[in-house]
Amino acid sequence: MDQELVLRAQEGDREAFTEIAAVLYSRLHRVAQNLLSDVGLADDATQQAVLEMWRNLPKLRDAERFEAWSYRILINACRSEGRKSRRWMPAIGRAPDEDPSATGAYSGVIQRDELERGFRRLSLQQREVVVLHHYLGWPLPQVAQALGIPVGTAHSRLSRAMGSLRAALEADARLPEGRHASEETSR
Repeated sequence: MDQELVLRAQEGDREAFTEIAAVLYSRLHRVAQNLLSDVGLADDATQQAVLEMWRNLPKLRDAERFEAWSYRILINACRSEGRKSRRWMPAIGRAPDEDPSATGAYSGVIQRDELERGFRRLSLQQREVVVLHHYLGWPLPQVAQALGIPVGTAHSRLSRAMGSLRAALEADARLPEGRHASEETSR
């Protein structure tokens, strides 16, 4: 993010903030959608986050940390929306440029479904680390900074999340064709 733009927005320049929001909005929304698995909730969380950014931007001490700060605000907004709705059904969305009709799309759909079921079993804190690290491609120190946690905590959450995902995928693989571990536990 252009620091000069952030500094201008901190001083109350609405046009500068509009430029920032235009650049960030779609990325923030995709992260919110991955965390909440609901377009409506993601819309609400993203809009709330952008509003909070505008309100609190003058309090940001270091313009270089704007991006991590903005994702932290987004994650807090997602937590708030999740508490309001109690409809946490996280999913990992497909990128807009993926072609579902491409060769192997059927197996891709199955893999995405299996991954989504495993992802759904993770705690919100684990999902946050997974989305920031794997979806945004952030290194763990940046993830930790955005979440306001120590790097060691981010590492352990990621490790536990990946272990849980592996266990869920392995459990699904051991079940007879057409049955899933999530169905077995609900019986």
